[in-house]
Amino acid sequence: RKLALKYHPDKNPDNPEAAEKFKEINNAHATLTDLHMRNIYDKYGSLGLYVAEQFGEENVNTYFMLSSWWAKGLFAVCGLLTGCYLCCCFCCCFNCCCGKCKPKAPEGEEHEFCVSPEDLEEQIKNDMERDGDTPIMLQPTNATEKTQLIGDSHRSYHTDS
Repeated sequence: RKLALKYHPDKNPDNPEAAEKFKEINNAHATLTDLHMRNIYDKYGSLGLYVAEQFGEENVNTYFMLSSWWAKGLFAVCGLLTGCYLCCCFCCCFNCCCGKCKPKAPEGEEHEFCVSPEDLEEQIKNDMERDGDTPIMLQPTNATEKTQLIGDSHRSYHTDS
C-alpha cells in the first residue's frame, strides 16, 4: 500500500514511469490476494501468470504438462514408431488403421465399382432421351426498375397450372 501511494498517478501527474510502476504494483497486489493465482505464480512464476491469462487458470497445469520434455518425447516416439501421427490416432481412437480392420468381402462378390467412360456417356444419352428434357441454353434476362415482381395470376406453390 505504501508503494501504491508513493507511485499513484494523482501524486505524480507528470511522471509516466510512476504510472507504469503503479500498474505493476496493482497487478502484483491482485495476484497475491487471489489464492489460486498466487499458487500459479509460486509454482510457475510470471510465465504461469501469462499462460493463465492466455488459456485460463484451469488450463495452466495442462499447458505445462504438455510442454514438458517427456510429453514432447512421447509424441515424437509415437510418430516415429507408427510412421504417421494420423494413423496412430485412428488406430488408438477407432481401432482401424490403414484399412486393416476393414471387413472382408464375401466370396464371389466384387466390391470395386468402376464405370468406363463409354458406358457413362451411353447412360447420359439414354437418360436424356428418356426424360426428353433439353438443356437450358439461355439465362433469364436481368430485372430492371420496370420489371413487375408479382404477377396478376393466382399465387400458389403448386407448379401445375
